[in-house]
Amino acid sequence: METSQKPEVKPRRDMFLDVVRAGAILAVITQHWTMPVLSYSGGQLATGNALATPGWWLLTWASQVMPIVFFAGGAANLISLRRAASSRDWLAARVRRLLLPVLPLMAVWPLVPDLLRDIGIPEQPLQVAGAIAAQLLWFLAVYLLTVLLTPLMVAAHRRWGLRVPVVMAGAAVLIDVARFNDFGLIGYANAVFVWLAVHQLGFHYTEGRLGSLSRRAALTMSAAGFGITALMVAFGPYPASMIGMPGAPVSNMSPPTVVLAFLAVGQIGLLLAAKPALNAFAAHPPVATALRWIGPRFMTVYLWHMPALVVVAGITVFGFGYATPEPGTPLWLAVAPAWVAATGLVLYGLLRMFSQFETQSKLSGTVTANLPQLVVAGLLASGGLLGLAAHGFTKPVDAGVFSGPVPWVALTAVSFLLAGRRVPVARMSAWTLGHALALTEATRIRRAR
Repeated sequence: METSQKPEVKPRRDMFLDVVRAGAILAVITQHWTMPVLSYSGGQLATGNALATPGWWLLTWASQVMPIVFFAGGAANLISLRRAASSRDWLAARVRRLLLPVLPLMAVWPLVPDLLRDIGIPEQPLQVAGAIAAQLLWFLAVYLLTVLLTPLMVAAHRRWGLRVPVVMAGAAVLIDVARFNDFGLIGYANAVFVWLAVHQLGFHYTEGRLGSLSRRAALTMSAAGFGITALMVAFGPYPASMIGMPGAPVSNMSPPTVVLAFLAVGQIGLLLAAKPALNAFAAHPPVATALRWIGPRFMTVYLWHMPALVVVAGITVFGFGYATPEPGTPLWLAVAPAWVAATGLVLYGLLRMFSQFETQSKLSGTVTANLPQLVVAGLLASGGLLGLAAHGFTKPVDAGVFSGPVPWVALTAVSFLLAGRRVPVARMSAWTLGHALALTEATRIRRAR
């Protein structure tokens, strides 16, 4: 007896998540391109923040979208994990997919400062440019940790449900208490607790009640999140701005405070209330086309949007003496669209050159690394990316090679290699060290030439 085999039906994409992620990355770009207040005089680049304008802190409650990024990432990670053949296969694909777009950035930017020195750019603007190009790598470092923990956190989600993010938020409160009682460095532990708690909420969207909330319930959730955030700002030690401000004694972002977890609840509730409208918006053909284009390029857009800003600022501020008008004035409002458009054109050119690293459908070679080796690779990569975020891409002119970005670049590059082919445990340490030293020596020789 013959049986007809039904063709495999490809699962439909969740357009709501696509819109949320695209909106988040566009919000990040818009904020980062419009908030710098720049001027140049006497070899010094002065930098300020437009969002430090009195009253503009309220804008950061919407423009601080990192909670949304981790929420959408949690939902997408759970969806892709349950489609994968195994946790090892999923982790191998995710770690290499996240690291691959970083490789061209790390190949280009350590060389840029020396090239700019050769044409007479002063040292202080170089240091600022190198820091700006690298500082946002902190996100990828922390996100890699959430990816490594995702299989464990999914198991915890299925066993304990909402108790998991609640406990993590409680731990974040305790971390904040210690931080504000003269144990400042412990606050960086909330880079794990806060963002993992928000990431966990993404699981509850995919497998839980969040995905099917009524509009009233979603608005109630939003009001509770924003209400608690407002109370913590009004009566607690937390600043009103949800991003770090120049000269402020405390930042909600670096390290993250638990107030961002409650801000996430407010933002997520608002988005869920608007879900039908967002899905209808995504169904328009031009919007759907744009979402299909940006979806495979999210990380490349994120990594290169600040270098695009450096290019435009270098040409206009350093080259032509342009100074940012007073934020909020009619002149600032008139100039901002042109500034964003110019930076967008530069970013588009960079994407034409570098997005292929992310959009290629398959990574070359077969991944044979086992699960422990993948975890080691992810941890090492996270450390390398944090080092780059902290130190920038610009090495002081008279400093040795190990005081610049090269060790962190080498560590991240070696991590990418470790996430590929399997290396016996007995040889892993020597293999890692050898590749790092070889890359460092090659860079030293290239600089000497």
